[in-house]
Amino acid sequence: MLVNSPLIDGLRVPEAKKKITDWLASQGIGKGTVNYKLRDWLFSRQRYWGEPFPLIRLEDGTLKALPLRDLPLTLPEMTDYKPTADGQPPLARAQEWVATTDAETGKPALRETNTMPQWAGSCWYYLRFTDPTNTDTAWSKEAEDYWMPVDLYVGGAEHAVLHLLYARFWHKVLYDAGHVSTKEPFQKLFNQGMILAYSYRDDQGKYHYPHQVEKHGDGWRVKDSGTPVSTQVEKMSKSRYNVVNPDDVVRTHGADSMRLYEMFMGPLDREKPWSEEGVSGVHRFLKRTWSLFVTEDGPLHSRIVEQGGDPALIKELHKTIKAVGHDIEHLLFNTAISRMMEFVNAALKAPAIDRDVAQQFLLLLAPFAPHIAEELWERIGHSDTLAYEPWPTYDESYLAEDTIEIPVQVTGKLRGKVTLPVDADQATVLAAAKADPKVQPYLEGKTLVKEIYVPGKMVNLVVK
Repeated sequence: MLVNSPLIDGLRVPEAKKKITDWLASQGIGKGTVNYKLRDWLFSRQRYWGEPFPLIRLEDGTLKALPLRDLPLTLPEMTDYKPTADGQPPLARAQEWVATTDAETGKPALRETNTMPQWAGSCWYYLRFTDPTNTDTAWSKEAEDYWMPVDLYVGGAEHAVLHLLYARFWHKVLYDAGHVSTKEPFQKLFNQGMILAYSYRDDQGKYHYPHQVEKHGDGWRVKDSGTPVSTQVEKMSKSRYNVVNPDDVVRTHGADSMRLYEMFMGPLDREKPWSEEGVSGVHRFLKRTWSLFVTEDGPLHSRIVEQGGDPALIKELHKTIKAVGHDIEHLLFNTAISRMMEFVNAALKAPAIDRDVAQQFLLLLAPFAPHIAEELWERIGHSDTLAYEPWPTYDESYLAEDTIEIPVQVTGKLRGKVTLPVDADQATVLAAAKADPKVQPYLEGKTLVKEIYVPGKMVNLVVK
């Protein structure tokens, strides 16, 4: 199961190796004790879509590669993509394209009518991305040295098992040939979880679309017939009638809501069920964000001021900048969005918001909801896009807390909490702990034998 394969042994990131081998095991592929073995590739395809082979066949049957000056070889325009009547690939129909001449000898030649599989390019596209406008070579040594290896590879488990391994296979060949400087193309692998959806099935095994069923008591039934249906969370599939069409979501809630909800559903690496209520929830958040800036009539809200905004909101902004930046770096998009929701709730309660605070928040929101952020950026007074603005930075001085919450135990059991200034001395903390209404009942009629205070952490009052 790839365990002893050179391809896997070269992948030194432990979690990447484990994820791939675990997925293979779950699919019943291979055995834990077996020398992985790359499946033989049938590299040619009898179809139109795919990269054309840059080869010509001479009259004596010899295959010859096209010279570099004749590359790239592009597919001809066609209207019929079916194989020919005698079973030839679709490209055989393009006779004017197929019939060519050898550039060196001028003799007649024929182009190859099979095409390469679509992954012939996808196995090395990351290298082309390092130097996409280069018209002389696929990539320059300078660009490859600067950009490679790829910092982060994000893909589903199924995709990673196939594409990741084959891309590494190609990369190792290129490394052996001296065309790349790194043995490995990717530094880190992250498998995102699959989005699931509720499906509805009756006792006969027939699935029904979500719009065909309704809630009935503690269960569900078909609207027209009243037939009871069971509901379960499953992989999205046309056969289960539970595929969510993104176009429908964009049409009803907007592209930002669609984008935001996918990131807000839960941890990126977990499987998550789709929920229409969840989409509506993030849509309400975006509406609250809009109302923070814009009045119902359309102009910029009067709460946005040049100076004199709520000082507490400045502190809230810096906390948000730090939290969102951290969460983005660690792919914790759902918690980053939660933190921005907290900021908006606080901002809506503020009588006034400094313009600088408002626009700094928009820069945080932009990667998650780019359309509304760009629109509000313009409304707040900018004529240029926010896309090239620097990422906000936070000031540590705004992150210090003025007060601290200290748990109070009585003989080792939590009985209350007190909130005090961070610089409160021990006498003040102990006095507040003993005076707390929730703590006092556990002290009445008892003898206080010891008072323990761990600075900034906890109070323990020992009684007998």
